[in-house]
Amino acid sequence: MTDLARTLDAHDATVAEELDRHRPGLNAHCYRMLGSAFDAEDALQETFIRAWRGFDRFEGRAQLRSWLYRIATNVCLDLLDGRSRRALPMSLVPPSSGDSDLGAPLTESAWVTPIPDHRVIAPDADPAGSVAARDSIRLAFIAALQHLQPRPRAVLLLRDVLGWHADEVADALDTTATAVHSMLRRARRTMAERDAAHDDRPALGESEWSLVARYVDAFQRYDIDALVALLRDDATLSMPPIPGWVRGRAAIAQYWRGRGAACRGSRMVRTRANGRPAFGSYRPAPDGGYEPFALQVIEIAGRHIVGVHAFLEPRLFPLFDLLERLTDEARR
Repeated sequence: MTDLARTLDAHDATVAEELDRHRPGLNAHCYRMLGSAFDAEDALQETFIRAWRGFDRFEGRAQLRSWLYRIATNVCLDLLDGRSRRALPMSLVPPSSGDSDLGAPLTESAWVTPIPDHRVIAPDADPAGSVAARDSIRLAFIAALQHLQPRPRAVLLLRDVLGWHADEVADALDTTATAVHSMLRRARRTMAERDAAHDDRPALGESEWSLVARYVDAFQRYDIDALVALLRDDATLSMPPIPGWVRGRAAIAQYWRGRGAACRGSRMVRTRANGRPAFGSYRPAPDGGYEPFALQVIEIAGRHIVGVHAFLEPRLFPLFDLLERLTDEARR
């Protein structure tokens, strides 16, 4: 029985199961619109509430999937009303030197946050569908989307990600097909400028998984030379909610040897976020064991790591089904 079905009377279970079947795709759509896994979950629940209340009026006049995405889109537009855009540090400030103060943490609402693959990619998705889903939740793509105003963002997602026709989008957003075409042209132009990291490879190859394993080994030993050897010359390191970030092997090495040395002795637990390898990073706790510290998302191109996004937000760990604490046995 699914999450939604458990909350309802038995005679409503069929409807609940039908709605829940669309959960991963709807969650992904809300995440693309909102840039936050937490906000996406709120939007998803509101979508189900509105769908449940209106299900008797649905009567199959349109495909259920399209009807649900229409509701979800408008829920997200309501939530975005009056909000500032979310971002990654790279789009806010220039890179810092590896030994400089990277600034005071900003509020969570300032940042694009990661999302677990398992919440937005259906387990029974075909290989092609899984590839497309992972590509559409890349951090660079999500961050680029936030540069669009909410309605053009919705147009781009409905047209280019979900494949709706212009008249369907116009009907969902209560506008005209002409307006849809205009918004889409502008949105595509902005995305071409902002999202230059498109990667259409289907999955990590054997050599890339080996690279990930070497990164984990080097990080847990805190071997800076070994870590830096895995980076591309122009690799970046960011640590939301800290606004500062660093670029390049030398600057990253300087940061890890200096201000970042608090990560020494960390233990890493593998997960997946935004279609990429990710790790829950646990630091030694004063009273023994290891406590959650950062959710690291690793970006790879060819034989090198090109980006490390370390989200310093322990609140993310339950979202990724990561333990609240590791024991001292993690040393073994």
